[in-house]
Amino acid sequence: MYYKPEKVHRVLFKLSGEVLSGSKGFGYDDETIKSIVDDIIAVKRLGVSIAIVLGGGNIFRGINGSNAGMRRVIADSIGMLATVQNSLVLSEYLHQHNINSEVYSAVQMDRFTKFYTPLRAKTSLKEGRICIICAGTGNPYFTTDTAAVLRAVELDADIVIKGTKVDGVYTSDPEKDPEAEFLEAVDFDEVLSKKLNVMDMTAFSLARDNNMPVKVFNVLKKGNFEKAILNKDVGTYVYPTQS
Repeated sequence: MYYKPEKVHRVLFKLSGEVLSGSKGFGYDDETIKSIVDDIIAVKRLGVSIAIVLGGGNIFRGINGSNAGMRRVIADSIGMLATVQNSLVLSEYLHQHNINSEVYSAVQMDRFTKFYTPLRAKTSLKEGRICIICAGTGNPYFTTDTAAVLRAVELDADIVIKGTKVDGVYTSDPEKDPEAEFLEAVDFDEVLSKKLNVMDMTAFSLARDNNMPVKVFNVLKKGNFEKAILNKDVGTYVYPTQS
């Protein structure tokens, strides 16, 4: 099954919070965010409808808080709030470029965001706004990967495009195994049988059950947002087994 860019009209980008911190590892790096915003704008200029789900790991990661002795529900709630902060930051940078965006939260906080519903977000997308959707699923125990797939299904996205620090999916961890092989395309069954690291199993199962393809690309390479959409040889295309 080959990736077909001509069929991609609405995407959901899943980005980790860490990408906003650049090489700092925590907080925000102005130049890195500006570069990401430039790449997002390049995709918008293609006429592609864009939704974005951000993680919160540059501020707080729920699982780390849980490991430190926090109750998991509280730790995950703090992580959700971190994604809200990241979403507001990204929205403001887009605003500085006169790009209309709307921040939607799965948890009501009217002072800062609009409350997410699929209908509201779809309306914004149809009006040409970039939708940044935060607070995960609104519930603890679910990752932002799962939230990204869920929102993609709800918003009738054509694909989830996940930004990582490597070029895509490999047969093993390329940072640890010099013989790891890059995979240009792989189906859901092969991911399961070979235990490939695409996203957590809850998110992956949701994508598989709803025939939602996923593309994994290197978010750190300038211009890769646009290239991941237009070029089949940029990133790894993970496709439904029966497609």
